[in-house]
Amino acid sequence: MARKAIAVFEPEQPEVRYFNRELSWLKFNRRVLAEAANRSHPLLERLRFLSISGSNLDEFFMVRVAGLRGQQQRKIEELSMDGMSASEQLEAIGEEADALMADQQKLWQQLRKQLANEGISVIEPSEIGKKAEPVVEQYFREQILPVLTPQALDPAHPFPFIPNQGLSVILEMRRLRDNELVRELIMIPSALPRFVRVPGVRRNFVPIEELIKSYVRLMFPEHKLLAAGAFRIIRDSDIEIEEEAEDLVRHFRSAIKRRRRGRVIRLKMQKGLPVRLQKLIREALGGERSIATETIGFLGIGDLAQLVEEDRKALKFKPYTPRFPERILEQDGDCFAAIRQKDIIVHHPYESFDVVLAFLQQAAADPDVIAIKQILYRAGKQSAVIRALCDAAEAGKSVTAVVELKARFDEEQNLLWASQLENSGVQVIYGFVDMKTHAKISLVVRRENGGMRTYCHFGTGNYHPITARIYTDLSFFTADPRLGSDAGQIFNFVTGYLEPENLEMLSMSPLGMREKILSLIDTEIGFAKKGKPASVWAKLNSLVDERVIEKLYEASEAGVEIDLVVRGICCLRPGVKGMSSRIRVKSIVGRFLEHSRIWAFGNGHEMPNPNARVFISSADWMGRNFDRRVEYMLPIENPTVHDQVLDQVMVANLIDNEQSWRLLPSGEYEKVTIKGRRFNLHQYFMTNPSLSGRGGALAERNDVPKLDLIRQ
Repeated sequence: MARKAIAVFEPEQPEVRYFNRELSWLKFNRRVLAEAANRSHPLLERLRFLSISGSNLDEFFMVRVAGLRGQQQRKIEELSMDGMSASEQLEAIGEEADALMADQQKLWQQLRKQLANEGISVIEPSEIGKKAEPVVEQYFREQILPVLTPQALDPAHPFPFIPNQGLSVILEMRRLRDNELVRELIMIPSALPRFVRVPGVRRNFVPIEELIKSYVRLMFPEHKLLAAGAFRIIRDSDIEIEEEAEDLVRHFRSAIKRRRRGRVIRLKMQKGLPVRLQKLIREALGGERSIATETIGFLGIGDLAQLVEEDRKALKFKPYTPRFPERILEQDGDCFAAIRQKDIIVHHPYESFDVVLAFLQQAAADPDVIAIKQILYRAGKQSAVIRALCDAAEAGKSVTAVVELKARFDEEQNLLWASQLENSGVQVIYGFVDMKTHAKISLVVRRENGGMRTYCHFGTGNYHPITARIYTDLSFFTADPRLGSDAGQIFNFVTGYLEPENLEMLSMSPLGMREKILSLIDTEIGFAKKGKPASVWAKLNSLVDERVIEKLYEASEAGVEIDLVVRGICCLRPGVKGMSSRIRVKSIVGRFLEHSRIWAFGNGHEMPNPNARVFISSADWMGRNFDRRVEYMLPIENPTVHDQVLDQVMVANLIDNEQSWRLLPSGEYEKVTIKGRRFNLHQYFMTNPSLSGRGGALAERNDVPKLDLIRQ
């Protein structure tokens, strides 16, 4: 296969070897924002991307910026990979984030006009109209006013606590009876909708903060309004784990309460709020050290998601119904029979997450199943997975659930699930104090033919029915006794701190996964030095680990061809002469969120090839995944599954040219230019069945459809 020459950056002087992690993440969020500007997407889907970029940025400030601010305040002299101090990073983040938010507001104004042309308008209270105004006022009196609690701001009434992401309105008025200056604060409860629908044929919406300002007279009769404005805060929301915590559950319950009162990291105020009121807010919130900005436009871009829920099918992606694996249907829905036949891999969201639920539900109902072990990282708010485990325990089976309390922003939900599981008789384990259990594994032990057979599910994503509709992930089912034994040892490590001995197939973190990856890359270096084809392909969410990056640099200059699909953070600099001249990096952002982790090594042959060593994993190539998390790395040996993962999924990612961005040596991303045949990764898998889940239809053809590797 002829390789396309790549442009190589030749630095005039030695350059930094790594990109900054935080700035790389901001560039990812800018790629998400670019999807909101993509005119090929339906209008409400563009609005959805805009809201996602806003929610992403909120979380970035809650966690990453909060961490850097903590380093700065504690005067921790810890430099980033690219040599920047916490203060330098915060300054760079501030500039980039401000530019990003300005672009969000510009795009919102564009989308707002286009939505109005489609009959969906966000209007000011003055535009409600005489006919609808009495109805809106009545709604305000009956549905909103009773929920609001105005709070005076004076020496007798200190400034109240405002929760994270809290939206509030501050008022300055003159009381007419005594000409006294009055200041009031109205916190808008999260239970209230951000937009209030105006009755009528058109879909007109008024932001609730504007409605409150408009009806101040209903709350404060005999007052003259002098000034009013809304503001919104972001608080430090990371939870620090105390290694000496004796009771992890009690510690997390306490930590969740503390998180709600974390220090203010970002304060955003409406443009035009008088300086005196801005000063009052900042001083009262202790936000003099927070990053404060005036916002021209809409506060809380993430809240635009409410408008996306409007029932306008023509303005959304055409609904997609996932397929169910043919092999299981041909076995009359018997998951165990299909898995016994041979390994299956299911490609979400193109194939339904219902197959995972069916696997667990069948295990719960099957009288021959005697034990179920399950790792739960994120399971959602209405989880059929939890119900299946509870049913199994109530049916008298031995059920063990490893519930990870350190799943950020799902800690409270996981505590609730843990309580429900325990009430049903499930043995609940909370894992380690200083590590996250991030591996996604289910293990079912079934009595068969006088012995025991173990069935396993390994996922690259979470056991979360909602995200499984929009995240691309892989679910691998197997009855291979070697994998069953290895999975059992991983469970014993988590539940009983028993380090695995002689894992036959799996590799795991924190016990040697990084070393395994380095060894595989070294093998490719060896092939290159012998003049044989040498290749590394990897699909990841993030690439940060220095040791892996350095090994990839070494491989590149030894002659190994390296293609990386890194959706989010990438600290590796590709295409630099003498350092990374054979490394290509791309990012894919589109209808679905790329989330699966796949690694492939050429093994002395041109890629793709039947002898390539292919792995799926729960881990990204980050220090935390290798050192502070329990993760798995699984080799794919079944030929059909191997073909699906390598020749279908990986090749499709590499040849996509409609949703792909190329990472340049400068750290900037450029949209891939379409040359020749167009190829949309997501559209391809929505319209083409995958391989390993197919039954008789594939057998009749007696061949395996593969994609051609055409480099862009």
